[in-house]
Amino acid sequence: MVGEHATDDRLPEAEIHDVLRNDRRRMVIELLGDADGPLTARDLSETIAAREAGEDPPPRKVRQSVYISLQQTHLPKLESLGIVDYDENTKEVRPAENAPEVGVYMEVVPKYGLSFGEFVAGLGVLGALLVAAAETGVPGVSAVGASAWAVLGFAAVAVAGAYRTYSQRSSLVHRLRR
Repeated sequence: MVGEHATDDRLPEAEIHDVLRNDRRRMVIELLGDADGPLTARDLSETIAAREAGEDPPPRKVRQSVYISLQQTHLPKLESLGIVDYDENTKEVRPAENAPEVGVYMEVVPKYGLSFGEFVAGLGVLGALLVAAAETGVPGVSAVGASAWAVLGFAAVAVAGAYRTYSQRSSLVHRLRR
């Protein structure tokens, strides 16, 4: 390993923001979070280069540039902060103990998509509108009843929250399972 990291303390927010300020480091963390196991530095550089170049396969110069910057700058920095474990011999990269802490800051939202907060707020507004519509006698909606719409709205928010908790690797559920 490049450097052993003994951090029992949480990463300072400034360090997390510094890490996430760089596109390549952010992509490394994202790719590792989506992977089922370790990735090689070559796998990471190929994927990142393809994204940056907008071509698959990416041009050789772009691949080389990404690979060198990962090897010399980004992976050592991420490892020194305990975000990744990098084995120089096998070139394997895997999430380390501080990865979940950084992952909380990485809610990836498509260009025209919704963040999780916006999605849940939308569910709440929809539920409130359905309850109001049922109370005021809107045809079709009032046939179900305001209390049924309220229960359905709360259930939708609870299911979304449960899904998010389960899928977010940094959740309390996952930390307790370790």
